[in-house]
Amino acid sequence: MLAGLTDALQQALDAALSPDGLASGQVRDLRRLSGGASQETWAFDRVSRGGTRPLILRRAPPGAAQRGSDGPGLAAEAVLIALAGAAGVPVPEVVAVLRPEHGLGDGFIMQRLPGETLGRRIAAAHRPALAWQCGQALARIHALPAAGLPALRCTQPRAEVDHLRQWHARHGSVRPVFQLALRWLADHAPGDVSPALVHGDFRNGNLMVDLDDAVNPLRGVLDWELAYRGDPMADLGWLCVNAWRYGQSQRVVGGFGTLDELFAGYRAAGGQVDADRVFWWQLLGTLRWGVICESMGHAWATGAEPVMEKAAIGRRASENEIDLLALIAPRPAPAAQPGVA
Repeated sequence: MLAGLTDALQQALDAALSPDGLASGQVRDLRRLSGGASQETWAFDRVSRGGTRPLILRRAPPGAAQRGSDGPGLAAEAVLIALAGAAGVPVPEVVAVLRPEHGLGDGFIMQRLPGETLGRRIAAAHRPALAWQCGQALARIHALPAAGLPALRCTQPRAEVDHLRQWHARHGSVRPVFQLALRWLADHAPGDVSPALVHGDFRNGNLMVDLDDAVNPLRGVLDWELAYRGDPMADLGWLCVNAWRYGQSQRVVGGFGTLDELFAGYRAAGGQVDADRVFWWQLLGTLRWGVICESMGHAWATGAEPVMEKAAIGRRASENEIDLLALIAPRPAPAAQPGVA
């Protein structure tokens, strides 16, 4: 069955690429990549007389609409990637956007960048330049003019709390810590701001990184399908959620950097940081990931997406309860013992 699927995909990809200015060639070495729980990601090579071009297909999986991500769609994601690239954000080149006649569903084809995306490997060491570059990239994203953006959801802090409350309620689960977090977020919600473009999923795991380059390690910002317009501090807070530190909790920024490094890069590119808002969004982001985990478990349980990965991620909702409690009611540092250095 997999071989038949691969053959059909190869033929469809070849047809999709030919009208878009690529020389006639063949699709080879097509393979499904691990990761990408929200979208299907396939790697392949396009071989023609001009040489071999490494490419990526990103498309929505069957049943994705039932998960309710509220994203703008993959066609809009392709537009955002192109706009960000023109503003100096490191991104892959978009080669083709899928159309209905291609028979491949909703998605696009882009350049395959070299580097590492596995979060645990990226978080294996302190990478101050990476944290600084992340701040710089985010400031440039947030500065993109609204006039050129595709249609995006626009929201403010209190609306996001209500959105998460409703999203959580749809899954029918009972989690007192989630209810506590919703109450805390509502009680401490910051005021509205002038909306900026928010990447929506800027985190370790959605970054292409050169692990051997200590000066310029950030090669690409990926996965823009959750972009919206709102508070730019949301992106900084999301990057600091504990789930994206991959066990390196002492390094708050993605497990690889510090807040000072992130903020310095953001300010160097013209951005203004509000640390209190960043913390609020970090806590909301922790709850958000918990609700996303719930939604994936729900999609598996209902049969909408009968993939074991969804069930495994669904079980991780409980991890976010621990992280939420650590943020809402952090434990005091232990008192020094007499006579103990």
